[in-house]
Formats: sequence, structure tokens, C-alpha cells
Amino acid sequence: MKKIHAIPVDFEQRKRMDQSIVFLDASTINYGDQDLSIFEKHGNFIAYGHTLPEETASRLRGATVAISNKVVIDRKVLDLCPDLRLIAVAATGYDNIDTIATKKRGITVANAAGYSTPSVAQFTVLFMLALACRLVEYNGAGRDGRWSASPIYTLGTWPTVELTGKVLGILGLGAIGSEVARLAGAFGMEVVALKRPGVEYRGGPPRFELYDLARHADFISLHMPLTPENRHLIDGSFFSAMKRNAFLINMARGALVDPAALASALEAGKIAGAAVDVMEKEPPDADDPLLGAPNLLITPHISWATMESRKRLLREIDANITAFLAGTPRNIVA
Repeated sequence: MKKIHAIPVDFEQRKRMDQSIVFLDASTINYGDQDLSIFEKHGNFIAYGHTLPEETASRLRGATVAISNKVVIDRKVLDLCPDLRLIAVAATGYDNIDTIATKKRGITVANAAGYSTPSVAQFTVLFMLALACRLVEYNGAGRDGRWSASPIYTLGTWPTVELTGKVLGILGLGAIGSEVARLAGAFGMEVVALKRPGVEYRGGPPRFELYDLARHADFISLHMPLTPENRHLIDGSFFSAMKRNAFLINMARGALVDPAALASALEAGKIAGAAVDVMEKEPPDADDPLLGAPNLLITPHISWATMESRKRLLREIDANITAFLAGTPRNIVA
């Protein structure tokens, strides 16, 4: 009988072979321009483009590490996935994870913070410039024949304004809000920020309470996390307090703004315009009233997703997994 010689495997290699890593919604990050093979060194790696709610538990069964951007991992899923040890959130926000249930089961949850700051700040300034310069309207007029029909060399249908000297009110002066403030300073804008009750501030821009900020600012930009307390913070009363020639920009979470109130304010001309990269329901229904609102720019939650930003995100996820498997977890949120 032929003797079979076992190939020696070191302990670290054995640990890697025992890991199963499942990326539930890789298409949210990889648009065909990213390399997901960086996760293969951790063990058996499987990437799904997207995952339906009824598929989540079966795809995670036997996995030790789950990567999820927006796929919900709740108690029911966790009950069916006893091998799960780490949820690496492919985002900063982690409201799609039942962190109470993960704590009870001893499952670590780690997020990725800071990777999208340059990208979101860049899009915020883009929105401010597009609104101030009426870019969408003039681009359309330049291509659809309205400029060609003008009796003079130019077309002044929509008055434009300069950012210089305008007041930018920022709600949420974290990493992204602070970078937006820095960029706004390059345009000569005056920056003010939201003052939260009971918080003492030292240094930084002037602070205004919510409705005072609404009355003072020419541009208002949202960069705060969504909490139960600030859902629909920007409502009809807020829009009534804003200047009629002011603009609102939401780059944070759709539910910070009451969509019906925003649509009404735009229809009634209570504000000059708005730009949103996020909506309360994503993707929105085809008949969502906001999609037909005037003077509104909408992009499909893409401000975070420059090529460089997504590459940084993948590196952060990889670092979180590497640190966890080495027994030195990082970026733990639950």
C-alpha cells in the first residue's frame, strides 16, 4: 500500500483556510474598476453583486466574516448564522446591522470611517457651484436651441450668483463638514455651523441655533448622521425660515429632510433650489414627488463613490478583517 505523506501546514495558514468571508453586496463598491482579490488571503472568499433579504441567511451560513454595505443583518439572520464572528461594514453608517443582537452573540462589528471625505466634500462644492451658476438650465439651453434663438450673443434667462461673500450654514461639522468648510473658504464664503443644545464650543466657525441658521445662511449643507431625534429635522417650518433665494444641499441621509416639505417648498418658491444625493427611500419609487420637483438636482447616492474613495474603502475593510483575525480588532462600533 502506497504511503501518503501529509503536507505540513503552519498554524497561521490553517487559520486562513478555516475562514469563510462573504461579501453580500459587492456591486455597491466594485463597478468593474476595483480589485476584490485582496480579501482572498484571509480564506475562502465569495462575493455576491447584491443580496435579497430572503437570501442573506443562506449566503452567510458557515461564514465567519460578513462584509455588508447596505444588506440588513438582523436577529433572524444572526440566529441562522452561528459561525459568524465579524461583520465588516463597507460604510461608515451601520444602521443596517442589529448591534444589540450582535453584542449578545459576541459578534464584532467594525465600520470604515473617513474614506469618503474628499469625495463627498468635492460633490458638495459641485452642487453649490451648479446651483449658483444654474448649470443644468444653461447646459440645456445651450443644446436645445434656446441659445440659438437668442437675439443677442448670450442668454440671461436665469440670474447667477457668486459664492464669494455668501454664508454657508453647515449642519454636522465632522470630518466631511469641516472639509466642506475649508473648501468654501477658498471661495470667500462665510461659514457658520449648527449649535446643538447643551454643547460648548471652543473655536471654529460661529454657531447658530437651527432656525437662526436657516434665516442667516445662503447655502445650507447637511453632513450629520441620522438619529431618531433628527429625522425630518428639515421640515416645513425650517423651509419657511430660510431666505427665498437660499439653497439646501443634503449629502448625508435622506430622512433628515421631510421630502413632502421639500417638494412643497420648491413648488411654492419658498427657497431658490436644492440638491440631494440621498433620499428617504433608495432607490426612490418612479413616481416619487421629489423627482418632478422644480429647481432640484438629484444624484443617485453617488457622492461618496469616486474611484479613489472606493479604493480607500476596500483597504479599510481589509485592514479591519486583518486586525480582527490577528486578535487586535480596530474600528469597532459594536
